[in-house]
Amino acid sequence: MKYTGIILVFVGFLMNAQNRQISKDSIALLDEVEVRGDKKKLERKMKRALSVDELLAASDQISFVKRGAYAWEPLLNNMGTERSAVTIDGMHIFGACTDKMDPVSSYMESNSLSSIDIKSGQAGSLNGATIAGSIDLKRKASSFTLEKKWNGAYQTGFEANNKQFFNLGNISYTSRRLVVDGSVGFRKADNYYDGHNAEVNHSQYNKFNAGVGLAYKTGPLSSVKVDAVFDQAKNVGFPALPMDLWLSRAVITSASYNKLFKEGMVQSWDTKIYFNTIEHYMDDTTRPENLVHMDMPGWSTTYGLVSNVNLKKERYTSEVQLNLYQNLSIAEMRMYPQDRSSRTMFAYSWPWVTTRFTGLSMNNVWEISNQSRLSLGGSLGLNYNYSRYAEFNWIFHPGAPQEKIRILPALHAGYQWEAGHFNFSLGTGYGHRAPSVSEGYGYYIYNSFDRYDYIGNPDLKNEISYETNAGVGFKNTKLTIEAKANYFYIQNYIIGRILSLGSPMNYQSVGVKGYTSLDHATLFNVSLNAGYHITQDLHWKGILTYARGRDDHGKNLPFIRPLSYQSSVHFNYRHFGFQTSVNGDFIQNNYSPEYGEDQTPAYAFWNLSVDYSFRISKFRTVFQIGSENLLNAYYSTYADWGNIPRMGRNIFTSLKISF
Repeated sequence: MKYTGIILVFVGFLMNAQNRQISKDSIALLDEVEVRGDKKKLERKMKRALSVDELLAASDQISFVKRGAYAWEPLLNNMGTERSAVTIDGMHIFGACTDKMDPVSSYMESNSLSSIDIKSGQAGSLNGATIAGSIDLKRKASSFTLEKKWNGAYQTGFEANNKQFFNLGNISYTSRRLVVDGSVGFRKADNYYDGHNAEVNHSQYNKFNAGVGLAYKTGPLSSVKVDAVFDQAKNVGFPALPMDLWLSRAVITSASYNKLFKEGMVQSWDTKIYFNTIEHYMDDTTRPENLVHMDMPGWSTTYGLVSNVNLKKERYTSEVQLNLYQNLSIAEMRMYPQDRSSRTMFAYSWPWVTTRFTGLSMNNVWEISNQSRLSLGGSLGLNYNYSRYAEFNWIFHPGAPQEKIRILPALHAGYQWEAGHFNFSLGTGYGHRAPSVSEGYGYYIYNSFDRYDYIGNPDLKNEISYETNAGVGFKNTKLTIEAKANYFYIQNYIIGRILSLGSPMNYQSVGVKGYTSLDHATLFNVSLNAGYHITQDLHWKGILTYARGRDDHGKNLPFIRPLSYQSSVHFNYRHFGFQTSVNGDFIQNNYSPEYGEDQTPAYAFWNLSVDYSFRISKFRTVFQIGSENLLNAYYSTYADWGNIPRMGRNIFTSLKISF
């Protein structure tokens, strides 16, 4: 009953909304980085200096597994990154950490992005084989202009709880034939303090990110572009793990050619070749309490090509995309006694695994009428794996093939209808995915959540997903309300089960698990979004989400979000902006002890911020001050690895100057 009042407020706003007219010039304040889900913008959150993780959290489709204050693993539709396609400008990038401590999103900074495109289920298959959907981080790219122009921005700030300083800068030059975009970002944070004012050790981080893009117009309707991103994180602590990150470094590069067409069915053609390389060094140098020390370096190198063609004829539009890439993943495990001068054990936890993928995808849309449209799409992928040191797999799977070829088909269809104030959508999808490198070839990958060493299986079957989704909404000048739901039936669901053979290699392990395929698993996600313009300058927004996941025996799947809510109010007065919100989860009743989960209690926290916009000569300036978790609540969520507590009260400030 603790949260009954919050729910009644939520329902009351919906029941008592009146259809009063407001000025058409009134708009919601939006982040400079648009987070797009089903082609809709989401309102900005409390802070203007958001990290990429915080930007992703603006979507009701994404939650996170957190092992510290840095590099959160995004869960799309309550599924991990192995079941989703996460790309940067369509480029495939693969982390180099067996513990998934370097998701693709950790190699970008928010000031270098223009938008984040989120697609659910097989609608995201354009960017590769997927079950959960796709997340595409799109970098800022200025357009050519008739006159020479300079634009830029600088943002700095401080967060009190973990003494985080950040500096973010952008600059761009545009002209008729040449465009140059540059960005740089730096963040440094100490350990944070929880709601009991206790220091959470090993939660510090240090991050530097820089990017540059150069575009040159080769003709009236064509251009070439080169991009490069450098990202480096050092001395990153992970309080939920037995080790920390000494160094993570990424170089992401691409060269592309774009051509527009004035006549004919072909509207545009964009082809890009890319290369990225990542190195990631985990060790426990800062953990003297460990009886046996361990280093876990990893490397990931990817070459690729993505070519996209857009077609249009009358009421028909189509997008065709070719994806090609090759990735090499290497991870080592080295153990030492307290005296690190001698090494007692060495193994490849990723035994030089090469992955080659070729995929052809197509999305088609027919405008049946002014109120309705039909979409139909699909993809066909060919996935090839090769393990150089297959003997690591043969220990547990004698005779397992050294190389494997898989065919990955996908189909999806949808219908959308909109008339007057109402809209409706219905869709379905079918798709395959191949096991990830860890699931197929991992060797003694320690999972500190359930304290088991995990072994991959090259003979795992493809996961096969059958999905349905639906949505209904209402919108007028005052009230917006939308309900969405999806259901996944996943055959050959890959998960770890205890093995009867083998003994743990890590002294902290309680046993060995092997990746295996369940007959099936089911996932259900539902969300309710509502917004109400109380006055022209006062706007309320609320979100309710719920998910349920079960295996083939009706047992709970791990990391499934309980009923959660967000309720926020935004108010503007002249040059001032005020924002306040309450966020929380209900008690997690549907947890999974088999996979290391325990029950997490309900929690709620309150945020508050105010900003002031003004000009200094020709410079647009915004100053903001606020507090996250204003009442210093102590809490841990269902997805906090090892029940590490979240940050307590955090006073933050930021100053942004742009021209």
